[in-house]
Amino acid sequence: MENKKYSNKNSGAKHSKNTYNSHPKNDRVQQRERDFEDNSEGLIVGRNAVRELLRSGRTVDKLLVQKGEREGSIVVLVAEAIERHIPVVETDRAKLDKMTDYAVHQGVVAMAAEKEYCTVEDILAIAEERGEKPFIVIADGITDPHNLGALIRCAEGVGAHGLIIPKRRAVGLTPVVSKASCGAVEHLAIAKVTNIAATVDALKEKGIWIFAAEAGGAAYYDTDFRCPCAIVLGSEGDGVSKIVKDRSDYITSIPMYGKVNSFNVSTAAAVILAEVSRQHRS
Repeated sequence: MENKKYSNKNSGAKHSKNTYNSHPKNDRVQQRERDFEDNSEGLIVGRNAVRELLRSGRTVDKLLVQKGEREGSIVVLVAEAIERHIPVVETDRAKLDKMTDYAVHQGVVAMAAEKEYCTVEDILAIAEERGEKPFIVIADGITDPHNLGALIRCAEGVGAHGLIIPKRRAVGLTPVVSKASCGAVEHLAIAKVTNIAATVDALKEKGIWIFAAEAGGAAYYDTDFRCPCAIVLGSEGDGVSKIVKDRSDYITSIPMYGKVNSFNVSTAAAVILAEVSRQHRS
């Protein structure tokens, strides 16, 4: 299924509401993932996510490794954990499966302190420390952890200074999000705020220009992002909320020329955020 919010199809067809997920899971699998997220705070699952966790310097309580898994990248992870005096415990695969509710753990799970959220002021301070114009990403109500994880990976990869997410009616930094980000969550400043619209107003008062990624706006490649800016990406079903869109300075869109008339939110984010990064560095 597709979302109609990030595209600007040249045909006159009306945009309808849909979800970002092209392969929706059945209710049983979705419930299992929700149960996993509710009961596994502090678990970092999978080799890439654990590698980035160790690189981040965040406190790690222990590393759980599947018995017999001492080859390839597992060897490197274990060696780094031992060097940092992190306990390494060999564990049966069945236990790892149960801990992660049968997620793809690749034979390694870390138990760590939860990642701390920062403030919006912290994100602005990062830009100032780098001597760069603020480049912020705002997730306006994303509820799918895989989409948020992929968005975090995009934002970190293009050099954004931070991500802002809402406290309510949206997914937070769960283990599924961490794994979907391939560990990028360890390197990106993330603020959780009570009200996205109020945060947008506060950013505007600080000289930040707000760009909502929605259908019906100017093509992203014709948009001037060479300013302190925040890019708003909306929820899977409804896109950017009306109250936030009304507060935005500009609407930016991705023109579509094929038969498919929209992108997944993380794909749209990659396209637009890469262009913002290019303009900031040109």
